[in-house]
Amino acid sequence: MKAVVKTKRAKGLSFVKMPDPVIGPREVLIKVNIASICGTDVHIYDWTRWAQHRLSPPRILGHEFVGTVAEVGEEVAVVKVGDCVSAESHLTCGHCYQCNNGNAEVCRNFKLLGVDHDGTFAEFFVLPEHVLWKNGSDIPLEWATIQEPFGNAVDTVMVEDVAAKTVLILGAGPIGLFAAGIARACGASLVIVSDPNDYRLAISKKMGAHAAVNPRKEDVVGLVMEATKNRGVDVVLEFSGNNQALNQGLKVITPGGRISILGIYERRVNIDLNKDVIFKKVRIYGITGRKIFSTWYKTSRFLSTGMVNPCPVITHRFPLKDYEKGMKLMKDGKCGKVILAVSS
Repeated sequence: MKAVVKTKRAKGLSFVKMPDPVIGPREVLIKVNIASICGTDVHIYDWTRWAQHRLSPPRILGHEFVGTVAEVGEEVAVVKVGDCVSAESHLTCGHCYQCNNGNAEVCRNFKLLGVDHDGTFAEFFVLPEHVLWKNGSDIPLEWATIQEPFGNAVDTVMVEDVAAKTVLILGAGPIGLFAAGIARACGASLVIVSDPNDYRLAISKKMGAHAAVNPRKEDVVGLVMEATKNRGVDVVLEFSGNNQALNQGLKVITPGGRISILGIYERRVNIDLNKDVIFKKVRIYGITGRKIFSTWYKTSRFLSTGMVNPCPVITHRFPLKDYEKGMKLMKDGKCGKVILAVSS
């Protein structure tokens, strides 16, 4: 089979022939229909510091997908050949303290699909049955493939109620853009998106943002304070992984407000913990992955009912062999979500 593979410890990827995978008794062979590119894949392509310390080649990339069950192991009990599936990318152990206490997304022994386990940028791949999600016919295939990152946005927005609250979103990558639509669907009274990319700011308006701010051209703090009548925002959602953006968010958050952080930082961050957090009684949530599987149910309902339409975020489509075009668009910031057609 053909696959996109990190073959060596250097920048770049290869589109090569790989052996067909073999399933175990509790595993499922999946024929990939559509996959999508994530920022994690770009990190691995560029062989960033994070990737160098996290991944050991060779590895097939990818963790966002929709596919069809092609074969099941003899102990598989729920899914069957022909089912349309996606999957949780955190391959959990199911028996550690975190898994047994409702926090499987931070499983001590988890393996990340496309990083520790061969991923979805291939014609076929194998997963254990317990991480699979059966898709209904009421969600289009392209929407089904973005459920994993959409779920990141769901958890970041909904860790606390946002109804009738003012929200600042820092970072308009695909997850931040999904978050704008989710916040509006959940009843936020004001949604402001901040990002230095005008292309993505335009998408944020299509996703329901009331205002879009470019921090390279405008005073984010001043504009947010004006829009909130000098009260500050109730909620900050941090997707950028940028220290300056984080500090802007902490400055404009109202005392007693909350900030949810999904962005990943390349270096240690510098914040005034006393002034901007402790004495303001700000609640900070670190978000990783999704709640397994409660967030998947929420995601499915948002999409199947039309509460959130992700179409403005899905901007480009390529066959798998043209993955380089998608990677370039991602790095240049000239896209939303990039879809890769793997098989029909």
